[in-house]
Amino acid sequence: MITSTQNERVRYIRSLARRRVRQREGRFVVEGTRLVDEVARAGIQPALVFYTQAWAESPAGQELLPLLRPADEGNWLVSEAVLAGCADTQSPQGVLAVVPFVRLQPRQDLLLILDQVRDPGNLGTILRSAEAAGTGQVLLAPGTVDLYNPKVVRGAMGAHFRLAVTSLDWPAIREQVAGRAVWLADASGEVTYETVDWTLPSALIVGGETAGAGVAAAALATGRVSIPMAGGAESLNAAMAATVILFEAARQRRKKP
Repeated sequence: MITSTQNERVRYIRSLARRRVRQREGRFVVEGTRLVDEVARAGIQPALVFYTQAWAESPAGQELLPLLRPADEGNWLVSEAVLAGCADTQSPQGVLAVVPFVRLQPRQDLLLILDQVRDPGNLGTILRSAEAAGTGQVLLAPGTVDLYNPKVVRGAMGAHFRLAVTSLDWPAIREQVAGRAVWLADASGEVTYETVDWTLPSALIVGGETAGAGVAAAALATGRVSIPMAGGAESLNAAMAATVILFEAARQRRKKP
């Protein structure tokens, strides 16, 4: 059992809280039974697993532990204090794993571009919605929060393992959207979201929570799409707006022969 927070493996896991270390190592940390279960289901081989005795003796631990076969560092029983010291959450569930960055092949469905979405909770929710709506690929433009930020990972609820997501600069994004209608979500947009034909090759740009989309995103858009709202509401937050439009696109694609 690892009981010291000065253990080299403990220090390594804690170092992955920093973005530059995650990028250098090509690894990130997932916490809790749900996300560790997603790792096992996706057939991903973790580099390192920490778990407590209580978790190992739980029904979930007894089921999952034999499925987690780390590539090099192994499965390690650790004290509750060590796990708490490695976790990003206030009340860790007794297990965490270090896993490699996930690279998935995109599909030729709707393309979602996120520009300057800086809130990790919003990005996690958007990724979860994008996967549920069958979005083909998500592109993260400069200024958007890191895909592997711990709060993003928790909020996405396993979407990292099933949804193609890539961080690109604007020249590369322009290449990706060639031949598509590019719609920018904008509260003052001239076209309402349900009147757009989302069955055609399309891309949707959703801007950040405070300032919205930037100049590069606006220049790329071929049109602006809005969500009609009743009452005194002026706009929805980025995650809600993305969810509403993505599920309308999914509805249209389901109806198309």
